[in-house]
Amino acid sequence: MSEALVIIPTYNEKENIENMVRKVFSLPADFHLLIVDDGSPDGTANIVKSLMAEFPDRLHIAERSGKLGLGTAYIHGFKWGLKRDYQFFFEMDCDFSHNPDDLIRLYIAAKDGGADVAIGSRYVKGGKVDNWPIGRILMSYFASVYVRLVLWMNVMDTTAGFKCYRKRVLETIDLDGVQFVGYAFQIEMKYRAWRKKFNLVEVPITFTDRIAGASKMSTGIFKEAFIGVLQMRFKI
Repeated sequence: MSEALVIIPTYNEKENIENMVRKVFSLPADFHLLIVDDGSPDGTANIVKSLMAEFPDRLHIAERSGKLGLGTAYIHGFKWGLKRDYQFFFEMDCDFSHNPDDLIRLYIAAKDGGADVAIGSRYVKGGKVDNWPIGRILMSYFASVYVRLVLWMNVMDTTAGFKCYRKRVLETIDLDGVQFVGYAFQIEMKYRAWRKKFNLVEVPITFTDRIAGASKMSTGIFKEAFIGVLQMRFKI
């Protein structure tokens, strides 16, 4: 039984999913993989199910009906993994914007380095962003500045979505009480862990914009995050 579960939410990721599955399972660690698919009309789930015979007991899928939000997909995955007694839980995108090789570095930071939450960070020394227009880089960077100013949280990449949680963090946080489902979800989970005095450690990564498939980012997601940060400050 592996102690490490990688959770990947998907919606229309047929161009990436098989390559991602094979890459994760090629790494020098015994990762298990849970794909949480929100009814992808492009057949993403069928590709996963076709691979499950090749990777029995390591590859799993949870199928949901319709786009229910990134946050609820991760919450679903956390609860699924907690029932099966995994010790380390990873969040990762399917589009290779997060380099799967960095799973090992996040794993080491949590397992051996004392991190309760290991964060793949673009904005600490050694971290960077590739293949983004300067406008989006600035928007992302100053979004993190805004979050730090409002929440007083000592994390440079507050919106990062590439992370590893120790089991005890997810057992302590009230997962049913998490309010946000989009971009703000990533901020809220860090803030809740920080408020509970867990050790948040940033691991420098290179973030690369997706090559295949369509981005899920929208102005509505950014709006949720902007307003949501203010709500977190006074309600959590």
